Amino acid sequence: MSPRFALLPFALCAVCSLPAAEINAGATHYDRPAIEIGNDRIAVTVMPLGGPIVKVISRQDPAEINPLWDSFRNDQESGRPIRQNGGVGHFTCVDGFGPTSPEERAAGLEGHGEAHRHIWSTASSRAGNGVAELTQVVSLPIVYETLQRTITLRDGENVLKVHSELTSLLGFDRPAVWAEHATIGSPFLEPGKTVVDMSANKALTRPHPKGAPGRQHRLPGGVEFEWPMAPTADGGKVDLRAAPVHPDSGDHTGHLMTKSGKVAWVTALHPEKKLLLGYLFKTDEYPWLQTWESYPAQGMLARGLEFGTQAFDLPRRQVVTENSLFGQLLYRWLPALSTITTDYLMFWTPAPEGMLGVDEIEMTGGAIVLHDKRGGKTLKLKTQQTLK
Repeated sequence: MSPRFALLPFALCAVCSLPAAEINAGATHYDRPAIEIGNDRIAVTVMPLGGPIVKVISRQDPAEINPLWDSFRNDQESGRPIRQNGGVGHFTCVDGFGPTSPEERAAGLEGHGEAHRHIWSTASSRAGNGVAELTQVVSLPIVYETLQRTITLRDGENVLKVHSELTSLLGFDRPAVWAEHATIGSPFLEPGKTVVDMSANKALTRPHPKGAPGRQHRLPGGVEFEWPMAPTADGGKVDLRAAPVHPDSGDHTGHLMTKSGKVAWVTALHPEKKLLLGYLFKTDEYPWLQTWESYPAQGMLARGLEFGTQAFDLPRRQVVTENSLFGQLLYRWLPALSTITTDYLMFWTPAPEGMLGVDEIEMTGGAIVLHDKRGGKTLKLKTQQTLK
């Protein structure tokens, strides 16, 4: 029996005793209000304050490892008060992705948009017939917008679908910026072990002057490269798939994902823990992916896999002024009194023994199929969820 299928008896037995699609509106996360949406394969925790997806666990993982960056735990371990909102797990940056101008700050607008700073109220929830679905809505009073998000899980699937609608309450067209700030962290993110893969792209290191403040840069600023081999500041090259064995750096890279076609993807795999996180998203809605590397010499590592409308998290004024990069717009148009939508799929799953990465993903025959040419493995995730 192959290593891949040696795990099947345990998986099937575990599924038999686990709950069906359900929503727990009375959950907590670090003693803060939370909502858990789950099925027989995974459980996902979201928080009303800021709307972040803070936790996802596999029912088939006895250790219940959460791949997402736990900034609350990071605050605790660093001796700081636990922050109230934002910066945790996977949060949504709408309408804004990056710092604000002095005038915007004076008006009360803070970085990464308003959505992650307000309460997301539950518009509806249902669990039955093998489906759990949660719809939340948040008002953005400074930019005069509303954001609605629906999360759907189906029994027997490791796949979560997220559908969002951003509505303008103003009577004129304007550029909107939007990013899904997905971030992985320790202990899932482990130096030299956890590997990130992504679909075909055109890559660039984030422009920065020499001697820029912050954690030291491994990469020079503003240089194009072919993923995953990036130039280093000392003239060499480095494989960016894994964090360095001896971390002590901080860098950003931007990736135009339209080379992938209509759907792009990004994954993170811990080969030893045999756990894999992934996202699929539509390139007409999220043409860009930014990787944010926060690799301190001590403490928790974090790595952003942030898909959105712009290459880097920059002030709105700069983004609109620059307009485009590699011929691709750095924002989306939000028409007057209208709604724009996005869809993405997220999956968290056990991986086969010997899987070393992901080289290709296809959606076919009611499944997401991941191909690993390095390890000669194939992983098939059954799902009725689609990106239309």
